[in-house]
Order: sequence, then C-alpha cells, then structure tokens
Amino acid sequence: MTANQLVELRKAFPCDHKFYNDEKFPRGFSRSGNFTLLESEILEQHGRLLKALQEKTVEPSNDTQAHFVAATTGLSTPINPIESAWIKYLKLTTSKARFFTLFGRKRSYDAPEVEVETDADDLD
Repeated sequence: MTANQLVELRKAFPCDHKFYNDEKFPRGFSRSGNFTLLESEILEQHGRLLKALQEKTVEPSNDTQAHFVAATTGLSTPINPIESAWIKYLKLTTSKARFFTLFGRKRSYDAPEVEVETDADDLD
C-alpha cells in the first residue's frame, strides 16, 4: 500500500479523539509488543470510531467504513491495514489467555498404593 493510499484510507475514518485501552495495554499499544508502529498509530488515531462502528453505535458513512463493519463481523476478509489492525486488536482483547504448565495438573495415572508395616519398637 502506497503512502497516498494510506492517507486516503485514514481520511475515510475521521476521528477527533485518541483511543486508549489502559486495562489491556497500560503502557500503550506501541509499547505492548503486540502491534507494529503503523498498527499502534491506527488504533490510537482511529480506535474510537472503529470501536463505535464495530459496536454499531455509529452507522458507516462511506463504503470503506461499510466494508470495515463487514470485515469485523466476518462477512468479508480484511483488505486494508485498518481492518487488519482492528481484527488483531479484537483477538488480543477478547480471546481468553491460555497458559500451559508442566506442573499443577493431576496425574493421569493412579500411583500404586504402598503399605508400610511398622513395629511398636520402631516408634520409640
């Protein structure tokens, strides 16, 4: 995607306020390590409008926004960096984190019982 195409794409998603998610990304999108610099800029500059479009509190005002809504609902595939960044954001914020560990699980086999005989003399 060329710089001119990116500028036109950003104009299709005008937003006056920056978007932050301090709950999931307290140090910001760019410092989280999950997003590229372009993705973090897109989320900060257009995130409020993207969230409103996804939650359907704002109606799409152009074809690019309408395609964004279709891409976030799974009706079409993402075709631009804004759609890809928002879908990546949704995956990171809505999916449960799965942790795997080698410890702490019940054993899948039953250990044999061991009987220990003690004499009264051994207890003294």
